[in-house]
Amino acid sequence: MTPEIDYINSTALPSPNGFTHVTVGTPARLVFVSGQVAYGEDGAVVGAGDLAAQTHQVFVNLSHALESAGSDFEHVLKLTFFVKNISEEAVATIRQVRKTFLVSSRLPASTMVGVAGLAKEALLLEVEAYAMQRSSA
Repeated sequence: MTPEIDYINSTALPSPNGFTHVTVGTPARLVFVSGQVAYGEDGAVVGAGDLAAQTHQVFVNLSHALESAGSDFEHVLKLTFFVKNISEEAVATIRQVRKTFLVSSRLPASTMVGVAGLAKEALLLEVEAYAMQRSSA
């Protein structure tokens, strides 16, 4: 059976900007991706001080993690963003970069949280994902 995702925006809630209020996936195996940061293949921070560069690397890393579990961005149900020094400009930068990875008609549920710090001082963003595996049929 092919996994399906329903995208629901209740008329009782304000219209979402850049996310979907609720996603429901059935039936499939769930994929939980630990928070990904802007580490390159060598383990060094990519784009120190550059939120756009770090966001791009985070989404590349998410892509690798999802692929390793038989999933992809089309099957992501929920993203959680942890942003150091969150601001309107930071949110706009993240949204600009992530739209090159996500399908605009199938945006996952999303939460963005400002944090005081991450695992290393140079890191500006961490993103975790919940997804479904692609159908094997």
